[in-house]
Amino acid sequence: MEMLSFAPAIDLVLRWSHFLAGVIWVGHNYSSVIQRPTWRPISAADLSNDQSPQFQALLNREHGFFRWASVVTWCAGMLMLWQKGWLLGALGLQGTLAPIGVGVYIGTLMMANVWVFLWPNQQKVLGLVPASIEERLRCSRRSHLSSRTNTMLSIPLLFFMAAGSHGGILFS
Repeated sequence: MEMLSFAPAIDLVLRWSHFLAGVIWVGHNYSSVIQRPTWRPISAADLSNDQSPQFQALLNREHGFFRWASVVTWCAGMLMLWQKGWLLGALGLQGTLAPIGVGVYIGTLMMANVWVFLWPNQQKVLGLVPASIEERLRCSRRSHLSSRTNTMLSIPLLFFMAAGSHGGILFS
């Protein structure tokens, strides 16, 4: 009796987890750009009244999926590279693994941006963390800029992810 290998099934689950969570994460950034193409400051009145339409719109958009999608995307990607034996080569930017390695570094930067800058500022804007109205207004701009940074970083991220499988030879 042959021993069944679970490697193909694990690879499939990791690939789809990486893909779907990535669509949610990056899609949230692009959706934000479409819904709010330019930064419009919120007013102190919007922040002081938790029932205001603008505040409720902010709260409804902030459902948490995109933050955790960043973690799932990053973890699944790292596990895929590790499972294939490519992780060290990618992190070392070696040969044809260099493009995917650049993608790893950009993705890591993007995830850190979500958790270190965007989310702490967003928590204050939403009133989940105590902050003065003035601080909440400042954090509104910071969270907007942090989100736009990730949107712009997603363009080279997607390029280098695709180049890893489709054109990596160009980088060897």
